[in-house]
Formats: sequence, structure tokens, C-alpha cells
Amino acid sequence: MNKQVQINPQTQLANLGEELNVPFLKLLGVRFLSAEMGKGEILLAIKPEHTNTWEVAHGGVLLTLMDVAMAVAARSGDPSDRSVVTIELKNNFMQAANGVLRVKADTVRHTATMAFCEAKLYNDQGEVCCMATGTFKYIKRLATKDADGARVINEDQRSV
Repeated sequence: MNKQVQINPQTQLANLGEELNVPFLKLLGVRFLSAEMGKGEILLAIKPEHTNTWEVAHGGVLLTLMDVAMAVAARSGDPSDRSVVTIELKNNFMQAANGVLRVKADTVRHTATMAFCEAKLYNDQGEVCCMATGTFKYIKRLATKDADGARVINEDQRSV
């Protein structure tokens, strides 16, 4: 008699990729897979708290994943290693999504101040569930003040 053991998606992802150092993304459970040469890839195992009333991934979760993956791609293609902020984001929802979701993003073009990206979100079966495009503005970290009021320039320690 063969018994198949089902592994929980969160358990599958426990040793896959890295956690991003962003509180909201930690809360969601987003896992970072890669960032290099204008490309980015992330994962998320959908949990009940990520779903809508139809028990599929909420559109806001999917849109967040698309935004994050494209920001990773934009940052990975910048030789100055700057941060980015989203200027514009357009998403097409093509079908409901569930399970372990993977987003692959590419920087289509970048200028001195902007990055133009695209992304696709795939379900466990490799089907495309969403496609997005986004425009991101490169920014430098601003100086802050320490407890004594002196101006300090902090290193950018954010992963996204």
C-alpha cells in the first residue's frame, strides 16, 4: 500500500530562497529567490489569510507580488545600487491563483532615473495567472539625524 505524504506549501518553502527585510513582506511570507542583471524572482505560498471569499489569492496580494518582483528586478539592474519607488503599475488578472506562486520580473529598459519593468505570476502548474508592467524611479537614501540632531547618512539595508 502506497501512502503519499502531502507536504504543506509553507514547509516546502522553509528552506527555499530568503526572507526579505521588509516588515509587510515578512508578514505575507514572501520569499526572495534571485536578483541579477535586471531580473528578479520571488515566491509566496498562499495561506488562508491571503485569500478572498472565493478562497483564491486576493487580488491585492497578487498585485503586491508583481510590484515587489519588478522592484527587485529594477534594483538589480542599477549599477549605483539605489532604491526604487513605484511610479506606475498596471496589472492584468487572467485567472484565479492558489498554491505556491512564483513571479518572474524583467527590466525592459532603464534610464538614469527610471526603470521600466514587466512581470508574470505563475501558479504551481506553471500557468500564467497575472501579467504586469511597472515604472520605477531610482532614489538615493536621504540623510537622517541621530539622537543628538547631527546629520547621518545611513547605508541602505533594505532588500527591496
